[in-house]
This record gives sequence, structure tokens and C-alpha cells, in this order.
Amino acid sequence: MRIAIIGTRGIPANYGGFETFAEELSARLAERGHDVTVYGRSHYIDRSIKTHRGVKVRVLPGITHKYLDTPFNTLLASLDVMFRHYDVLLYCNSANAFCTLFPRLTGKRIILNVDGLEWKRAKWNPFGQAVYKVSEFLSTIIPQVIVTDAVSVQEYYQQKFGCPSFYIPYGSTVSQVESQEALQKFNVKRRQYILYVSRLEPENNAHVVIKAFEKVKTDMNLVIVGDAPYSGAYIKEIKSTKDPRIIFTGYVFGSGYHEFQSNAYAYVQATEVGGTHPALVEAMGHGNCVIANDVPEHREVVADTGVYFSTKAIDTLSAQMQTLLQNPNAVEMYRQRARERVRTHYSWDAVTTAYESLFKKVSGKRSV
Repeated sequence: MRIAIIGTRGIPANYGGFETFAEELSARLAERGHDVTVYGRSHYIDRSIKTHRGVKVRVLPGITHKYLDTPFNTLLASLDVMFRHYDVLLYCNSANAFCTLFPRLTGKRIILNVDGLEWKRAKWNPFGQAVYKVSEFLSTIIPQVIVTDAVSVQEYYQQKFGCPSFYIPYGSTVSQVESQEALQKFNVKRRQYILYVSRLEPENNAHVVIKAFEKVKTDMNLVIVGDAPYSGAYIKEIKSTKDPRIIFTGYVFGSGYHEFQSNAYAYVQATEVGGTHPALVEAMGHGNCVIANDVPEHREVVADTGVYFSTKAIDTLSAQMQTLLQNPNAVEMYRQRARERVRTHYSWDAVTTAYESLFKKVSGKRSV
């Protein structure tokens, strides 16, 4: 099949979960013999990159703007694919739903991965929230099929819109990176830090994790991996902590990211909204003991492979950290459970097979 993936910042992945998703899925599809193109944005991907891991890379202009970046580039890509032959188009992010109208008018077969419930994010003003709510509705009427990566999101679309969706989770590999160059760069030691990974935006609760850690009695570090392009005031606030044990690395990708995931003592997932969070699944795949905010999306992924806290009660996170620091045997048990859960439920190969089967159905390459 000829497949195009649209709506991410592009590959090689250098920003977030959808970009990693696009890279891992497209590369595996290419390995299976499909002709795959991933569209990207010029201010994230070097225009000189034409292929990556066997995948064609098509870079179009973008706008460095909090609200216009994604829809502008996706609109350009949508107009571009109208005049190219693809058997199926995979869009990412419900905010791009309106863009799918144009290729749909030319008979293109379209699948949209809606992601989570973005309108709940505190970073969006009332207009942004309204756009996402309208986009959710458009997601159910323009594309032929929508994909949800969490059962809770699948139930939401079914209950609110009466719209069925295909559930395909985010993927990860079960792996362990032995190198420690990134750790050495920031002067942290293997198994001597608690890890937090996320975009540094208020609803992802880095401030909660920092306040909780400040109360913990330990010589270990808290390593905060992440940044955000439009959250300068918030980032300045959280970096004002006086605790010398807390280390901010900024964005870390590639081997450095995997080193931090592979060598942590424990991993904290403090997000409140969204579907399946990529960093959480990746943390489990790297064998981390997870401390997760107790929301349905995290319960769905983590199950009994970690422990829980409430962002509404910071002391519950402090207590979980302290307990795990004092019980290394329990931490090792959770690590083993996490690896096995990813191996069983969240492997990239299984995710690729599910998408490949869906592409064939939607494109008419085989009967439903």
C-alpha cells in the first residue's frame, strides 16, 4: 500500500509522542514492504532529509505559533495529498479533522487518530477549547474511521457522539540501554534518581512533582526531562525551586532519552488529561517502577505494575516516593511487571499489525 501520515511535526522524531508514533509505525510499515510518506514541518525537520529508516519524508512550510502551527501545516499537507496517489491517509490529532475534508472530497480513504481529550488541557484559552470540541465532532463525520489509543477515550466518543472507533494503543519496546553518557552530562548516577518526563505545561503537573519531592528524605535526584515552546512563565516558576537535588535537562531525545528511562530508580507520571501517554508506556518498556496520577487513562495502562497518587493531595506522592525508596525489592517487582505488561499489550510490532490490518480494510485492499 501507499500510505501517508499527516499532522505530526515529522520524522526523525524530535518533539513528542505523535512524532515518535509516526516514526516507529512508518518504519515498521516500510520494513513490511509498504510505500510510506510522513509529512513534516520545516521548522522542526531539515528540508534536506528526504528519507528516514526507509520512509519518505516530505517537509512543508510551517508557522511558529501556538494555535496555528498544527492546522496550517496540516492544511498544506492535505492540499498536497489531493494530487498524489495514496491508498490511505493517517491523520494525527483531532484538531486536524477539518483538514481531512479536502482529500475526502477527492475520494481519499482517511483514518484519524484523535489522541486524547485536548479541550481539557489548561493551556488552551476558551477559543482553543471550543475549536477542539468542534474538531471532536468533525472527527466523527469526515474521516471514514477514527482510532482511539485508550479505552476511556473510545468510550467517550461512543457515549457522546454514538461513534464507534478502532482501539489501537500506543506502542513501546522492551529494552534496556547500558550507556550512560546523558547521565554523566548532568552528573546523575544509575538508579540514583527519580525521573519525570513531559512537556512543561501546567496540566502535566511538574510543579506538583517538584513540591512532593522537596518533602522526601533522600540523597537521590529528581530529573525533570522536558520543555515547552509557549510556557515561559510556568517554566521559570518551577525552575525557581531551591532544592539542589532537582535537575532540569530540557528536551532530551534519542539515545539520551532512552538512557534516562533505562537507569531511573522510579518514574513519575503526573499528567491529568489525554489518552495513552507515550512516555508512560516507554517508561514501562524500559523497566521502570511507575508512580502514576490516579486517573482512568493511567489505570488502564499501568494496572498492577505500579503505584498511584493524587495530584489533589501532594503528600500522597511524597509518601509513595518515600515508601518505594525504602523498599527496593518492591521496586524490582514492579519493574518486572511493567516489562511484561508492555511485552504483552503494547509492543510496536502488535501496534503496526493492527494499523496494517485497518489500512487494508479502509483502503479496500481486503474485505472488512
